[in-house]
Amino acid sequence: MAVSIPAVSHHSETASSEAELGRILASEWPIYAVLIASVSIVIGLTWDISWHRTIGRDTFWSPPHLIEQVAAIVAGLSCGYVALKTTFAGSETDRGNSVRFWRFFQAPVGVWVCIWGTIMMITSAPFDNWWHNAYGLDVKIISPPHMVLASGMIGIQLGAMLMALGAQNRAERESDRQRLGIIFSFSAAVIVMMALIIATEDASYANQMHSSGFYKATAIVVPVFLVAFARASRLSWPATRIAIVYMLMILVSMWVLQLVPATPKLAPIYNPITRMVPPAFPLLLVFPALALDVLMKRFGDKRDWILSVAIGVVFVGVMLLVHWPWSRFMLTENARNFFFGAGHWDYTSRLGPWRFEYWDRDLGANGKPSVVSLAIGLSIAVGIAVVSTRIGLAWGKGMARIKR
Repeated sequence: MAVSIPAVSHHSETASSEAELGRILASEWPIYAVLIASVSIVIGLTWDISWHRTIGRDTFWSPPHLIEQVAAIVAGLSCGYVALKTTFAGSETDRGNSVRFWRFFQAPVGVWVCIWGTIMMITSAPFDNWWHNAYGLDVKIISPPHMVLASGMIGIQLGAMLMALGAQNRAERESDRQRLGIIFSFSAAVIVMMALIIATEDASYANQMHSSGFYKATAIVVPVFLVAFARASRLSWPATRIAIVYMLMILVSMWVLQLVPATPKLAPIYNPITRMVPPAFPLLLVFPALALDVLMKRFGDKRDWILSVAIGVVFVGVMLLVHWPWSRFMLTENARNFFFGAGHWDYTSRLGPWRFEYWDRDLGANGKPSVVSLAIGLSIAVGIAVVSTRIGLAWGKGMARIKR
């Protein structure tokens, strides 16, 4: 007697898979909301810096400020919802994946970091207004109210990254780990971009790339973040992916801002510009990031001190090998076009030959560029990079275990 075996419907399997994916994505919406807020904040910051360089100090209600503050509120409300839901209506699994605050409220650690960042950003707004009213215009990115603002921005960006990281480390399916790993890498690139924006006064212009100060500044900022995020990531070539996203975000900002008409509103106006001043061409981080990925794959999770020395030496070496000749090109007329974006200066800049010269050269006793002084400065940069890398390796190892 023939036995009929019921056929399994391919459509029902597909529908079940799609329903499961929809359920997962619905539970992850706070991660995407905070990621979008994080990206909006760094867009607003880039635009705000350009606004100050092009138009001057303006009202708090300028578009870049509004983007930053609205994004902070979105991140804060999204994370506040997660904290309240987990505390009062969360499942045992949700609470098990959380940490306590004030011994009662429960939420993942990234949520608390985001909430703290939101509070800092909102607090910085009246502080910044008071600062300008009391002391006038600020001529530097680094000022007390800006540092409060920057700490809040970085808090939200770190929170977004930690939320994605915890979800990535908890995921059981490889497809979920890959998707969340991409979100983690994107949020990590936003943090790298933010860190380099803060350091932009010492590590941005081609004019600085023949000075050991440039390599010291980048050694402080870059290895700690790239190494930490690469070690915590589940993707292949993580540092390279992060560096590519960072470069693309800067390039898009640079190309878009060059198209926006704008004129200065505050005297003195030494450089009568007619379009927004864009950020400088991004650092070529993809090359040291490639070397970093190769070394981390070669050494694995052991011999971290030896790996730190290797990465410190290679990082400074590759940065020097790439940016020393690159800066020569960026100071030529061939780079003063839409694609490379060279030759844009603030409306307060008194234009002169200094635009095409190197600044802060390592000088000898005779006041001329000295190879010995440069070598000593680069040696110090290597030492800084080694320490920065070692901190990043320890930080990344800790992040790789985060599940809450």
